[in-house]
Amino acid sequence: MAKKDDRIFKVIFVNQDQVFELYAKHVYQSDMWGFLEIEELVFGNRSELVIDPGEEKLKTEFSGVKRSYIPSHAIVRIDEVESEGVAKVSEAKGTIAAFPISPAPQKN
Repeated sequence: MAKKDDRIFKVIFVNQDQVFELYAKHVYQSDMWGFLEIEELVFGNRSELVIDPGEEKLKTEFSGVKRSYIPSHAIVRIDEVESEGVAKVSEAKGTIAAFPISPAPQKN
């Protein structure tokens, strides 16, 4: 089993009719209700000769992002994986069910 600091998560979520697949070192419930936080995004090794345009698009879009807040209802799946893969974005096809969420907690 990997040490906690060595873990990598594959996070798949829907964003504007596209499915994003990103790799991150930290994934947790946000203090902002209804959001999941992902930190330390991981992209492929820059020394690779073959450059994936989809991954390059995501690198550019998330360049300089320290932490990203993803709405819980947009999450499709989260996996803990052995190593990072290629981040990608694809068109959402078919029906993708929203993740069920609980109502907001009552403030007293």
